[in-house]
Amino acid sequence: MASSIKTVMIPIAHGTEPLEAVAMITVLRRGGADVTVASVEDKVGVDACHGIKMVADTLLSDITDSAFDLIVLPGGLPGGETLKNCKPLENMVKKQDTDGRLNAAICCAPALALGNWGLLEGKTATGYPVFMEKLAATCATASESRVEIDGRIVTSRGPGTTIEFSITLIEQLFGKDKADEVSSILLVRPNPGEEFTFTEVNQTNWSFEDTPQILVPIAEDSEEIEAIALVDILRRAKANVVIAAVGNSLEVVGSRKCKLVADVLLDEVAEKSFDLIVLPGGLNGAPRLASCEKLVSMLKKQAEANKPYGGICASPAYVFEPHGLLKGKKATTHPGVSNKLSDQSHVEHRVVVDGNVITSRAPGIAMEFSLAIVEKFYGREKALQLAKATLV
Repeated sequence: MASSIKTVMIPIAHGTEPLEAVAMITVLRRGGADVTVASVEDKVGVDACHGIKMVADTLLSDITDSAFDLIVLPGGLPGGETLKNCKPLENMVKKQDTDGRLNAAICCAPALALGNWGLLEGKTATGYPVFMEKLAATCATASESRVEIDGRIVTSRGPGTTIEFSITLIEQLFGKDKADEVSSILLVRPNPGEEFTFTEVNQTNWSFEDTPQILVPIAEDSEEIEAIALVDILRRAKANVVIAAVGNSLEVVGSRKCKLVADVLLDEVAEKSFDLIVLPGGLNGAPRLASCEKLVSMLKKQAEANKPYGGICASPAYVFEPHGLLKGKKATTHPGVSNKLSDQSHVEHRVVVDGNVITSRAPGIAMEFSLAIVEKFYGREKALQLAKATLV
C-alpha cells in the first residue's frame, strides 16, 4: 500500500522572500505535508530579505537524489536568481516535471526559474507584476490571477497571495476538504485583493521620532507567519524592527517547526524604550510570552506611558487579558480562546484598534494586522502603497 504521507521540498537562499517561504512551510505543514526546507547555499542558515534570518532543515546538496510529491520555489531577490542558477535544483525540478509530479513557484520564481528552465512552454502562469514581461516570453499565457493552475504546475504572485497559493497546494495534495479545513483555521481573507480595512475606536495618534522603534518578541512555538509578517511589512515601511528572543537562544523553533533567528535576546533590550511592542501568537507560544516577567513588565510600562502595544492570535487572551492590559479596551483574539476576554463585543472583527492597543485573530490576518500598524504610524496612503506592493 502506497504511503499517504505527501512530501514537499522548499529551497531557500540568501535573499529569499521570508514571508513567502515561511507561509508556504507552515501552511503546508498544517495541511499534513512532510516539508523539507533545503538551503541551496553552502550552509543551512540563510540571510533572507529584510534582514530576516532563517535556518533550513538540510542542504540541497544532501538531498538531490530524493523524490518529492511537490517542489515549491519562493521568490525574493537575489534569492530567485540564486535558485535559477542552481543546477542541482534545476535538475530536480525538471525530473519532477518529467515524472508527472507537482512543481510550484511564486513571485519572481515562475519567470526566473521555471520559465528559464523551459517548464512553462505552452502553459498559463502568473507571477509578480514587474516580472510579467519576462514571464510572457517563457509561457503561452501570462495571467494576472492570484493563483494559476495549469496541469502539474501551480504559480502565484507575491507575499499577499502566498496563503491562498499554499491552500491551493494543499488541495492538490490532499483534496478540497483538507484545504477548506486549513483555510478556516487560518481565517483566510474572504475578499483577497480588496482594500484592507480595520475597526478603530477611541482614535489616537501614534507618534514617533525620526523612525518608529518596534519590538517583536518571539518564543518557542510562536506562530511563524504572524511573527515574520510583522517584521517583513514593518521593515518594508522603514521602521526599525527588533526581533527579540524570549529565552537563552537566538534561534527559535516556531509552532510549525520553522527555525527563526532573533536579532537579540529580550534581556538585552529590556531597559530600552520602544514606540510599539507587538506580539505574535501561537497557542503554545503565547503562554511562553505571558510567563516572561521581563516582557510583561515592559508591556505594563508601555501601557502606563500611553504608548502603543499589540498582539495577534492567542496573545491578547494569554498575555494581555490576565495582566490587565485590555481593561476598558475593545479587542479581538484567536477564536479558540476568545472566551477568555472579559469584553467579547469585538471578537469577530479581524483587526481592532482601541486607542494605543491593536489586536487581531490568526495567521490569515497577519498582513492586514501589520498594514494597520503601518497606517497608524505613517498614514493610509503609505499602508495602501505597501498593500499594493505585497499584493494583499
